[in-house]
Amino acid sequence: MSDEGIREALFKCAVGFDTSEVVEEYTVDEGELKLVKRKVTRRDVPPDIKAVKMLLDGESEVGGMSDEELEERRNRLIKMLKEDIDEKGRT
Repeated sequence: MSDEGIREALFKCAVGFDTSEVVEEYTVDEGELKLVKRKVTRRDVPPDIKAVKMLLDGESEVGGMSDEELEERRNRLIKMLKEDIDEKGRT
């Protein structure tokens, strides 16, 4: 994932978003698959205050950082995002 992609994902978490999940059930009828049931579940993911804080902190600090410091911070943010995604997946 590129830095811009990470920033976009972080922004999406910071402002909240809507998501939907589609579950479809099929049956085999005369050798063909036929859709029997389709369920669409929509949910609202509220804004994440940790993401807001990371965005605000990042704006003021990165200007004076070396490449190594930026890389370390990037890796730390990626780890935090993965942990946050894992937490949301478990709930």
